[in-house]
Amino acid sequence: MTAETTERSSCRITVNGTVHEFDGPPHTNALDFLRGEGLIGCKEGCAEGECGACSILVARSDGQGTRWTALNACLMPAASLDGQEVITSEGLGSVENLHPVQEEMANRGGSQCGYCTPGFVCSMAAEYYRPERTANTADGADRGEPHRCGPNGFDLHSLSGNLCRCTGYRPIRDAAYALGAPDAQDVLAARRERAAPAAVSTDIKRSDTPTGSIGRFRRPANLGEALSILAAEPETLLVAGGTDWGVEVNIKGARARSILAIDRLTELRQVHFTEDHIELGATCTLSEIERLLAGKIPLLGKLFPQFASRLIRNGATIGGNLGTASPIGDAPPALLALEAELVLASAAGSRTVPLAQYFTGYRQTVRAAGELITAVRIPLALAPLTSFQKISKRRFDDISSVAIGYAVTVENNHITKARIGLGGVAATPLRAMATEAALEGQEWCLDTINAAAEVMAQEGTPMDDLRASSSYRKAMLKSSLERFFAEQSLYSADPNEERNS
Repeated sequence: MTAETTERSSCRITVNGTVHEFDGPPHTNALDFLRGEGLIGCKEGCAEGECGACSILVARSDGQGTRWTALNACLMPAASLDGQEVITSEGLGSVENLHPVQEEMANRGGSQCGYCTPGFVCSMAAEYYRPERTANTADGADRGEPHRCGPNGFDLHSLSGNLCRCTGYRPIRDAAYALGAPDAQDVLAARRERAAPAAVSTDIKRSDTPTGSIGRFRRPANLGEALSILAAEPETLLVAGGTDWGVEVNIKGARARSILAIDRLTELRQVHFTEDHIELGATCTLSEIERLLAGKIPLLGKLFPQFASRLIRNGATIGGNLGTASPIGDAPPALLALEAELVLASAAGSRTVPLAQYFTGYRQTVRAAGELITAVRIPLALAPLTSFQKISKRRFDDISSVAIGYAVTVENNHITKARIGLGGVAATPLRAMATEAALEGQEWCLDTINAAAEVMAQEGTPMDDLRASSSYRKAMLKSSLERFFAEQSLYSADPNEERNS
């Protein structure tokens, strides 16, 4: 980003090819802004990113070109779209000239009440324009979990964040699988060949009418400017994808006097590969990391499909998931098993902290005032046996009751190294160090696993809550290790099978 901080009192957002101005309070989300502009196709269903009724398309950078990305409008601040391009369901097509996605949804009975349909259409359009989507020869057969693709390469899990309560999903699936490739005259397909809009430096102040308090939204031009602001105003709220803060605003009525948007800072959006480690920029979204890693860290490859939905992963950042310090965040257990380190930066300099030492209490960390997470480092080489297990009420798009990440090395049928990360069993994510000690140096066999499973059941301080009871969590910890052994033994039964697949 090279732009200087603007003195404009409003943001300019290009929606469906037309520039709109936003000058409302900084807490206003994109959904409320769009509906206020008369674009009522996007709806509020849940206000917390679980239903997808508010899905919109945003032009995001894809290297040299543009990737149309589906995002939850209910969670992102409208001001974060300053200088950006947005497409709503109204901008995809009209009654007289339906978009191919809209046409297939109509032809195959994919809509009844229609409340959720515009959101489905936007999410389907993002997958329709996905550059990697190509027809396959599986004739509709699954290509294996977690991706369920049709003969046209359409990944149904791209719709995992969209809910429909009356149509039924088969007609929607049929519409998705009927889509061909965009034709040569498709304007949005052609748009992919040009660069996405650059991030715009923003500084707006507006009062929140109900409270009368002044709010401020800033997007700094670079990391140095962000750190200077934090040094002067350590109480400033850092926001990246907004998938956590947006819920606080919508459900709890939270407001912040000062918001600092760091999601588009170039310095925080890099992925670097070295001989010693892989470094993930803190504000890379989970979808971006998944795409850029392309399976290079198998344990994270198993985490991503179980992390919320595609809509959330398109906005949520790896640093944001760690910054909230939630004891039930899905990323920490996997990253603890990978022995990840965090790079923390402030105006005074930077330091590296092992993730295992980062959490100090419930939603508390060693991050000092004025510091932010700039990167996550994962040391090499990686353990050959890995697994990510998430126990929740729903298989996908749910909060975990217990989450466990495994990274184990076995040599000559003996466990030489074991790292296990846990979530949901204490006030903080933690390493299962007692279980690790019980495993290391022991034979890789069922007797060892059974003995260590008893230790595993005592890890953490599980509590009773709405998601699970303490006794249930303990039982899940015990059975988790047994499941891990069974999975790895099944894979190793076939010498041609990749253990990390």
